[in-house]
Amino acid sequence: MDKTQISTSLEENIKQFHKRFRVDKNFDVVYRIMKIGGRQACFYFVDGFAKDEVLQRIIQYMCAVGEEDFPKEAHEFSKKHLPYGEIGLLRDPEQIEVQLLMGITILFIDGYDAALTIDCRTYPARSVSEPGKEKVLRGSRDGFVETLIFNTAMIRRRIRDPKLTVEIAQAGESSHTDIAICYMEGRVDTELLDRIKKRIRELKVDALTMNQESLAECIYPYKWYNPFPKFKYSERPDTAAAHLLEGNIVILVDTSPAAMILPSSVFDIIEEADDFYFPPLTGTYLRLSRMAISLLGVFLTPLWLLFMQNPEWIPASFQFIEIKEAVNIPLIWQLLILEFAIDGLRLASLNTPSMLTTPLSVIAALVVGEFAANSGWFNSETMLYMAFVALSNYTQSSFELGYALKFMRLILLILTSIFNLWGFAAGTVLFVLAVVCNRTIAGKSYIYPLVPFSLKEVRRRFFRARLVPGSRDQT
Repeated sequence: MDKTQISTSLEENIKQFHKRFRVDKNFDVVYRIMKIGGRQACFYFVDGFAKDEVLQRIIQYMCAVGEEDFPKEAHEFSKKHLPYGEIGLLRDPEQIEVQLLMGITILFIDGYDAALTIDCRTYPARSVSEPGKEKVLRGSRDGFVETLIFNTAMIRRRIRDPKLTVEIAQAGESSHTDIAICYMEGRVDTELLDRIKKRIRELKVDALTMNQESLAECIYPYKWYNPFPKFKYSERPDTAAAHLLEGNIVILVDTSPAAMILPSSVFDIIEEADDFYFPPLTGTYLRLSRMAISLLGVFLTPLWLLFMQNPEWIPASFQFIEIKEAVNIPLIWQLLILEFAIDGLRLASLNTPSMLTTPLSVIAALVVGEFAANSGWFNSETMLYMAFVALSNYTQSSFELGYALKFMRLILLILTSIFNLWGFAAGTVLFVLAVVCNRTIAGKSYIYPLVPFSLKEVRRRFFRARLVPGSRDQT
């Protein structure tokens, strides 16, 4: 027999697929041989992926089939004797192999040169809960989980429109990771959509080990030296649904609890759900506050360092910002050490057991706070400004944007300490160029509607409008 084909002999098929599935070594690949209508049959499934109750009922139903009721073709058998909606027919051994490892139950029947696939799978999944990073004061509390079908269902629940299209693709020669491409027919940029689907189809990777980050680096290998993110990530189904209605593309990757939204400008990334769960005035205030605090977080410490290097520039009414105590360590080193210390505390908090989070916070506040200032390592003014910078990192939910702003701040600090005013000016120009010269994945301006300028879009981006019926001004 040709080993690349399915035989009508069950014995030959069992011999081939026992070897393919490595049944003698994989304890969780289960097979069961039984008689259906007087014919020998064999089930293959992965233990833990099959719904036992559904599979048991299917087997009971088929075992009652009489020999006289057996059709000549496998397709007719599936239509007549498989009382389950998700049934397929495969003849390619490699596809059968992949389907089994995805959790699909495989059925071989003697006399049929095809395998019947029965989708009665279930995946281990955590319960739906509010995302830890994207909490809201008001609004929905559900969030994406690691199971792809749950995530698409949460979007479908919000958009009950047949124009919502969810296409499935796979990537990874070893992982065969499922990727769902979601878009609204008639609203999406079809050129961008075709380009994205083509890039996903042509991916030559072994596995998407880091799910969406691996996919993002494969479909858009942007220049490493520009840290500003090209994608918006969200674990909120309401945010994903709103972006779909605006004509964006949402990509979901199996095993990832986040949606990748594209194309995304810097204003898309800054927006949050709370902007829209409150009245327009409050939503506008929250949005403008977030933008202002993010900019202050970039320029506050470099500007303060510039004035400390040139105290004669300080106006009389702002003399209180001068350092009152002796400076034992140069200010630039104090600021850089605290920048890394803040990241160290953040990493420590991620790896700290939940029961020890509060004690760690108290210890960190004491050691990096008053004791650090009293020891002479840091001046109290430095601690104050760095505390504001640390808090500003948490005013927006995007980790990628937060670290992009942090890198710009570090460059500003180093250039200011070396070249004084010219260094501060050069760092500011570099920051502006990094944002202005950036492009979204669609090739459009990263700061649209400022460049190119659109007054209508500027109003929509900076000021939250009323959510009138039919409006697309959503998160």
